[in-house]
Parts: sequence; structure tokens; C-alpha cells
Amino acid sequence: MNDHQFSQTNSVVNTIRRREFLRTGLSGFAGLTLPELFQQRVNAGQATPKSTGKLENTAVILIWLQGGASHLETYDPKPESGSAYCGPFSPIATSANGVEICELLPKHAQVADKFSLLRSMVHTGFCHQQGTQQLLTGHGVRILKQKPDNPDLFSIAHHMRFDPKRSIPNYVGVNPVAYAGSAYLGKLYEPFAVTGDPNQPNFQVPNIGLVDADKVKRMRTRIGLRKNLDNLRSDIDQLGTMRAFDEFESQAWNVLTSSEARDAFDINAEDSKTRDRYGRNRWGQQALMARRLVEAGVELVTTQFNGSLCGRVGNWDDHAVNHNVFEGMKHRAPFYDQAVAALIEDLYDRGLDKKVMVIVTGEFGRTPKISYVASSGGGVASAKQGTIQPGRNHWPRATSILFSGGNIETGQVIGATDSRGEDATDRIVGRQDFLATVYQHLGIDAANVAFTNFNGRPVNIITDGKPIPELVG
Repeated sequence: MNDHQFSQTNSVVNTIRRREFLRTGLSGFAGLTLPELFQQRVNAGQATPKSTGKLENTAVILIWLQGGASHLETYDPKPESGSAYCGPFSPIATSANGVEICELLPKHAQVADKFSLLRSMVHTGFCHQQGTQQLLTGHGVRILKQKPDNPDLFSIAHHMRFDPKRSIPNYVGVNPVAYAGSAYLGKLYEPFAVTGDPNQPNFQVPNIGLVDADKVKRMRTRIGLRKNLDNLRSDIDQLGTMRAFDEFESQAWNVLTSSEARDAFDINAEDSKTRDRYGRNRWGQQALMARRLVEAGVELVTTQFNGSLCGRVGNWDDHAVNHNVFEGMKHRAPFYDQAVAALIEDLYDRGLDKKVMVIVTGEFGRTPKISYVASSGGGVASAKQGTIQPGRNHWPRATSILFSGGNIETGQVIGATDSRGEDATDRIVGRQDFLATVYQHLGIDAANVAFTNFNGRPVNIITDGKPIPELVG
């Protein structure tokens, strides 16, 4: 082995050893160590497109209703549609003049002057993966895949708003959205995942804001040892690799030891009255965590409302074989209603409504025509196995979306569906229009942004979408 080969070999060995010194095992970053995660930015070899410079302090909270909530039993009731279509619930008036929603959402009704409803979202994704990926990537996905071929809007926004000086993650998934992902942008742009139930008394986010003095001391020792070893091989820095790694290591250190990060994720710091306001359950406390994060400076937060509160199948997929759709909606509505209404009201109370846009939706609506199928049994919303019960199936031809905050005009309804809720008839909005609206709020000039995919081809993040005028602040 000649001197050059020996030098290269030692460089590789030393690099591997350095990585071992900071192996913290943060599960929130998809199993990568934190400095490795930051280092992927250099490995990706992509320049970061710039935002427009407008609204750079804005934020988004997405509440995702996995499985697809019925638009008819939430935001677009159709009381005159006939017995084959109409469920047992009536519409109720709200604080917004002329706006009616389902009676299952009385707390929503009280704050309707603080949100707007889009009733005319249309796409073609008939299954959960397709629906999620069409709506969040803007691409006409037809094949069922667990992760998208193109990055979702939050991964893109995270890429474009990345700041190496931050001491708290800028994209957090509090129970992250299923079937979304960063695709060819790399795992660095996945959300920092907060899993578990924030309502549990022993809930905590691991490895954030370390306070154990011994752990901090060991971390400092490892970093010092790593730097001493690096000094022995100064030639490793020929291409700036060492300087880049030091920057990633510093970012990792910031997050691991930051009191700001520790405080932001500490939901137990909230007073009992506030926690009660959101609801002492998983969904309520997820919504409260989202508010804490944006108030602390996190700009991109997603939280998925699924799990045990939904019933036997753990989400909003109200086929008759899974649930009696009407019993299922009645069971989960109080938790959902309280959490969303409390979040909206709390953001306004704290003066965060202009900065933060709240979006509430799932991948699609449900079939207006009620189907009757035998129950598979079990769960709070299902009759005995074999009992014929009502359900609603997937329906991307009409999806309702709630928007609040973001400095938009509130108390309005945008678009409409026909008398049965089957098809959008007025102000039809496509998936790329939805994306363009969110990008506009985040100050991203989406019409002029493209990324290079796995095949080396530039892919525009939108091609024909336009911001929804009524939802542009």
C-alpha cells in the first residue's frame, strides 16, 4: 500500500470512528444519528432554492384525518339528499353568517368566524396512499406506494427554510402523516417524529434538551476526543469535509442540549386549565403540542388524528365492514371537535393567527350514497359480526378542507357540491391549487422552484396550480 492509499484508508476509518462518537440513536430522525442527518445535506449535493423573502416567519399546522373523514358528517351536510344518502345528523348554524356544519361539531360552530371552509377539493386518488400523495405532493399518483416518488410539501418547505443555526427542529410530526415523505430530497427533510401519547403522565421526547450533567459531560468528552483525532489527520480536510461535519455536529449539539428544544416539547409545562381546554386525550394533547411548537418557533408541524380514539380500525376509514359510520362519527366527534376548536381559539388568543395557518383535512371525503355491508365485528362503532350496518367508502370527487389563521379572510365558504355532496359544482379546486396556497403563505415562489429527482431530471414542485384567492392573506 502506497502513502496515498494509506492516507485514504485512514481517512475513511477516522470518519467512521467520528460518527460513532455521537451515535445518539434519535428515533425521531428515522434512525440516523443527528450529525449524520445534517451531513446528508452535503451528500445530496443540491443547492437550496430561495424563498421569495415574504412571510419568512410564517408557520403551518396540518391536522391530518387518516382514512378520510366524511365531508357530509363534518363540513358539508346535505340534509335534503334523501334516505339513501343522508345520515341521522342535522346541520347547525354557526358564528359565521350563513355557514352551517354538522351538529356533531358544536365547538367548531362557536369559532366558525375564525376559519373558512373549502368544499370543492377534487383529485383522483381513490386509495389512502394515492389520496395522501396526490394532495400533499401535487402529482397524479396512481400506484399504491408506502412512500411517494416525489417529496411532499412539508419536506420541500423544510428544505427551503432550513437554518443551520436553529436549536430546535423546524419540521415536527406529532404522530407523523402516513404515506408522506421526502423522496429524493433525502431523509434529512423528513419530520422530527414525536410518537407516543402526549396525554400519558410519563410522556417525554427522548434525547431533546439533555439535562443530565453526566450525559452532557460524556458528550463533550466525545466531541473533544473526536477533534483531537481529527487533528492527527489534517489532510482529511482537503475538500472541506471536516468543516462540513463540524457544522453538522454543532447543529446536533444545539438540539441535544438546547433548553429551547426541551421547553418546547415539554407539554407538562402547560397549566391544567389549558390542557383541559384541549381535551385530556391523545388528540387534544397532540393539538396542544402543535401549538406549543409553533409558539416556540417551529414553522412546520403535522399531527395525525388516528389511534384508539377512532375505534377498532384506528382511523377514519368508515367502510361498513369496519364501522357503523354514524356511530363511529358520533363516538370520535367530541374529541375531534374540542381539539380543533381549542387550537383555533388558542392561536387567536395568543396573537398567532396571522403567523400560523391551520389546515384540517384527510386524503378524501366519503361516498354520499350509504353502503350496507355485514360488520366484521368488534370495536366501539361496529355491531356484532355479520350484522348489516351502514358505511361510506372512499370519495376523492368532493373533499372539504378547513383553513384557519394565516391572515386569511375567515367565516366564509369557498366552493360547493351538488345536492347530494357527490361532485363539486362551484369553484372547483385541484391538488396543485391547494399546494400553491400553502406555499404562498410560507413565502415560497413555487412556480419557479424545481428539484432534481433520482433520475437526474428537474421536477417542478407545481406546474399549473394557482393560490386560492380567498385564502391568500
